[in-house]
Amino acid sequence: MDLRSELLKSIWYGFTALDLEKSGKVSKSQLKVLSHNLCTVLCIPHDPVALEEHFRDDDDGPVSSQGYMPYLNKYILDKVVEGSFIKENVDELCWTLTAKKNYQTDKTSSTVLPEKDAFRLWCLFNFLSEDKYPLVMVPDEVEYLLKKVCMAMSIEFNYVELEDFFSQDSVQQSGITVWIFLEMMNSGKITRGIEKSIISMAIEEVYREIVGDVLKEGYLWKKGQLRRNWKERWFTLRPSNLSYYTGEDRKDCQGNISLDGNCCVEEVDDDQILFGRTKWIKNVLFPVLPDRDGKRCMFCLKTLSKTYEMSASDTKQRQEWTTAIQTAIRLHVEGKKSLHKDLKLKRREQREQREKRRQAKEEELQRLRALQEERERKLAELDLLKEAQKQAQALLEQDEQRRRQQHEQLQRALEIQLREAEEARVSMQAEMALKEEEAERQRKRIQELEEMQKRLEEALQQEIKARLDEEAFRYAQAGLLAEEEEKMKALMSLQEEQEEYILKTQREKQELKQEMEVKSRALDEAQRQLEEVRANRHRVDQDVVAAQRKLRQASTNVKHWNVQMNRLMRPIGPGEKRPSLGSSYSSFQIPTQRDPGLRLRRRSGSEDQDEESKENVDNRAECDLEKRHSHASNGDMDIP
Repeated sequence: MDLRSELLKSIWYGFTALDLEKSGKVSKSQLKVLSHNLCTVLCIPHDPVALEEHFRDDDDGPVSSQGYMPYLNKYILDKVVEGSFIKENVDELCWTLTAKKNYQTDKTSSTVLPEKDAFRLWCLFNFLSEDKYPLVMVPDEVEYLLKKVCMAMSIEFNYVELEDFFSQDSVQQSGITVWIFLEMMNSGKITRGIEKSIISMAIEEVYREIVGDVLKEGYLWKKGQLRRNWKERWFTLRPSNLSYYTGEDRKDCQGNISLDGNCCVEEVDDDQILFGRTKWIKNVLFPVLPDRDGKRCMFCLKTLSKTYEMSASDTKQRQEWTTAIQTAIRLHVEGKKSLHKDLKLKRREQREQREKRRQAKEEELQRLRALQEERERKLAELDLLKEAQKQAQALLEQDEQRRRQQHEQLQRALEIQLREAEEARVSMQAEMALKEEEAERQRKRIQELEEMQKRLEEALQQEIKARLDEEAFRYAQAGLLAEEEEKMKALMSLQEEQEEYILKTQREKQELKQEMEVKSRALDEAQRQLEEVRANRHRVDQDVVAAQRKLRQASTNVKHWNVQMNRLMRPIGPGEKRPSLGSSYSSFQIPTQRDPGLRLRRRSGSEDQDEESKENVDNRAECDLEKRHSHASNGDMDIP
């Protein structure tokens, strides 16, 4: 904390004391008086016209602290020279202004501090307060200051009263202002039962130590430089010098010893005075001085120009003085002007580190809480997943049971189909037997036709008579052809229906095959049996094809005999010779139409031919129906 910052803290109290309406602004006339007094105590020339020129553009209204700061920095603080003025005078000026407004106490109370002690506590507060406006002091610094005061009074510090004071809401929210601090000191909670003189001495000692940068004060014996006699002097040690006075009041200064990096302290050990030995002090080897003139607890302060011999009252005091002087030398070497400023910065750094650790701890706790919440959330999700897994497992078991049931149903359906295929095979065998019987009947029929041919050859003589009935036979034959055509149409429609049924059966079979492929592992045995059935059916199909081939051969033979019969039915012209039975039909003579016998034979021949044509048509229709029926029953059997 530099000199400018220290001055600004005191001046801030003076400015706010002039702000009677608490609006943050002060009139120009009051600022003129304040500026003149500041220039007086700071020992700098005052320019009364500078304030008017600086605020020439403004109206006659009051000036805020932000508006006064540029003038204060330019015309007052920039001209300040350190060491040319007494800072205590500046503090007294600002204290006088602010105490009239803010420090109102009961003069009759026995616990109220004197005005001088209140001023010193105010200065101590400014020194230890934070560099923020409005000025407040953190609880740690208040505790530090009160401990110093209690140590100066040689009493134990009361933490309970301080904790009760810190527990107030106003202190926790905004910190401690100087007026609250002075009110607490005037309440007597800290100094209860202690005389005012002791309190004043303790406050003065702490004030001189912290604000006055006095590292140590006390009486020492000093040996003169000229007369070489010992005299008791009051010594005051600061970081830059060691001053000594004739008395404790510090009115008559007898000398001032400047301290720098070239100075050192030599201490005399009482146990080694007679031996002239050396001793290590703070890792520095110093010669031990012998006892002189009956003085013990001696030590020397050596500078570049002189050596000062001093003696303390006891060994403890000597150790304290040597340590304090070495501390002052160390501060000068390190370029630090105040020990307590350095300690204040270190305490502030420690508070910041504690605050950072606290924040880090809170962040870590928040992170741990977040992790705990995340863990609980994940555990809840895991429970939900376990429940969902159980439900999924139940659904899978239900699906497996349903698939097992479907598989059993398919297996039963396949068994039924296998039984149906076996029944179809049996029925096909029965049909083949029937077809063989039919073929036998056809053979018998062929034999009958051959016999009929013989009869027809015998009946050729009567064909002439049947010539007259030929037209009637043709009309009847046309009707039979029409009926045959209608039957053929009916057969074609049946064939189309059968083909549609076959396609439908094939589609169903393809779907069944797909389902059978999915469950082929469980149906391998059924498939093998089905393949055996198919092989048997194929053999049966081959037998059917052979039977059909025989039927076609028989039909071809029938057609051939029908052609021969038709040739036999050709009428014989007049004058033609009747051929023998073994000769060709072209030489057969047809009798004339007028022959009654011929007409009768023709009629009987046409009736036989009509009956044979009807039988051929019926046989042909029955064969086609049997083929389609066998094709439909076999499914994928292709009958030509």
